[in-house]
Amino acid sequence: MNWKHTVKSFLFVAVLAVSLCSIANGQTRFKVSIDPSLALKQPVSGRLLIFMRKSDKPLESIEPDLLDSNAVWIAGTEVVTGGSFEIDADKVAFPTPFSSAPPGEYQVMAVLDRNHSYTYFGYADAGDILSAVQRVTMPAGETSLTLSRIVPEKDRGSHPSAKSVEFESPRLSAFWGRPIKMQAAIMLPASYFTSGKKTYPTAYIIHGYGGGQTPPNIPQAAETALKQMKDGNLPEMIYVFLNAHNSLGHHVFADSVNNGPWGTALVDEFIPYLEKQFRMDARPSSRFLTGHSSGGWATLWVMVTHPDFFGGTWSTSPDPVNFHNFTGPDIYAPGANAYHDGSGKEYGLVRVGGRDVATLRQFARQESVLGEYGGQFASFNAVFSPKGDDGRPMKLFDVETGAIDPFVANEWARYDISRILRDNWKTLGPKLKGKIHIVVGTADTFHLDEPTRLLDAELKELGSDAKFEYLEGRTHFDLYQGGLRNRMFREMYAVARPASKAKSAEKAAK
Repeated sequence: MNWKHTVKSFLFVAVLAVSLCSIANGQTRFKVSIDPSLALKQPVSGRLLIFMRKSDKPLESIEPDLLDSNAVWIAGTEVVTGGSFEIDADKVAFPTPFSSAPPGEYQVMAVLDRNHSYTYFGYADAGDILSAVQRVTMPAGETSLTLSRIVPEKDRGSHPSAKSVEFESPRLSAFWGRPIKMQAAIMLPASYFTSGKKTYPTAYIIHGYGGGQTPPNIPQAAETALKQMKDGNLPEMIYVFLNAHNSLGHHVFADSVNNGPWGTALVDEFIPYLEKQFRMDARPSSRFLTGHSSGGWATLWVMVTHPDFFGGTWSTSPDPVNFHNFTGPDIYAPGANAYHDGSGKEYGLVRVGGRDVATLRQFARQESVLGEYGGQFASFNAVFSPKGDDGRPMKLFDVETGAIDPFVANEWARYDISRILRDNWKTLGPKLKGKIHIVVGTADTFHLDEPTRLLDAELKELGSDAKFEYLEGRTHFDLYQGGLRNRMFREMYAVARPASKAKSAEKAAK
């Protein structure tokens, strides 16, 4: 997630070495400059991140640890090269200032996040500059780290059945005051090239938070899909992988005062454009949505806000769909706090093996060190929050204390799917009949089964026929084991082509 920073141009100094030293007051600091062998021809700016971990084994790289938030020390600061500068590794650090790390041997590395994308992707992206991992003894003497390797662009490959599409959106471009492109990867069935004027049902797939242009390996994905279609395990449809990543995180195809009108642009501009370029069956009964995690929330949101346009959504492990449980806290409760309940008990966010391994407090504070924007909660703010006086999204809660701003929480209510359905059921209910399918694991890693159950109860009370499926013991990351994805696509195809369902039943009876 990138705020558009305006930085002054400095004369580029060709040497950037990072040295670590303890100074007299006990603080740990970094001196920063660049390796001349990179021969960069322009000033370099971004967020400099230092990662430090205690490990007896040699490490090739160091990244935040989802399962143990306290395992990796992280320091971060915004930098512009043009001379040498120092970084206070105690001022903005997680889980504690570097100088408070227990004495001993550690391993450290530096990352210059030039695109401010580390917070979103969780790893160094193309163009970022890395150092090698090096051992250091804490409290440190003087240690040098050299930022010497630039992360290359990834080649996603190509395939005759896969097409990459970019579309310049008039609405989004008008909002941002510059050209904004919508992107998708299109997967076509083998018969597409020999079937004349035949049209195909279309599945629109939205990736989760941390995803981007998908699939990452186009040849492999295309060959797998074609084989599954040939074997009859995957229906012959057109599969559209939508890119939901923008400079402020995951925009979830929701119209937003911070991100712009992504939902309207999708339905009014991008999909009509795609339907003119490819032989898609342009009837609502042949347009479908599916996505996981943030993509699961996005597909449910697009379905609810455009109920006449699509034939249904199959949303899995969606981000919170009822804000009375937003990964733990009830954001509407008087005196609500994002980090703990009324008794002071911390909300667990990351759950593994039936126990919480990271709290919401730890997750949010780590995110704030990695970067001010692009993180999961910053992404939520960008979608749901109004603009503040500084032009940036207002924050739901204070990162230091966890105190929830009731004004911001009230504004977030406009995106509370459960509330929207309840308040507008008389109109939405008939239009959504048979169109909502939600699947989540009972052991979801981020407790997303909990707000899903609240939505389930709400819709049952309203008399909805929405289908909720809870897969016992499944987490956020193993939900699709056992063929769930292909099963959902077959269910979509049966809606678009009812005759195929009758044929399948007849075949199964023989």
